[in-house]
Amino acid sequence: MNELENYVFSLSLAGCILSAILFVLFSQITVRKLRKNPETKDSLGIELTGSWDVFNVAGALSRPKWLNQKYNRSRLSSLVANPDVLYEHTTLFDRIFARVFYTLYVFSGTNMLILAILNALGLFA
Repeated sequence: MNELENYVFSLSLAGCILSAILFVLFSQITVRKLRKNPETKDSLGIELTGSWDVFNVAGALSRPKWLNQKYNRSRLSSLVANPDVLYEHTTLFDRIFARVFYTLYVFSGTNMLILAILNALGLFA
């Protein structure tokens, strides 16, 4: 691998590690508060695997309002968190924290997948 490839991989790996740390912090700070609240406990979306509601909450607080409205009108709306209820019970810090975590998670994960595909195609030989 040349220097540029090492640099891109290092940034992607650092993003993945940072997003894992932010995942734990977001779970402990924001989602724990929402799980304990009886008004929001049932609005966190379906939990497909353990802690999946953390991604549901972060996604609902990160998506634009028009996309959240589209999800709410869908037949599968019970799979995602209800952003209207979440906005009532979260602070500005929680929303900014969710956007930072979710954006970093999506971009670093996507970047790692792209790097893996390019490596499998032999571009980094």
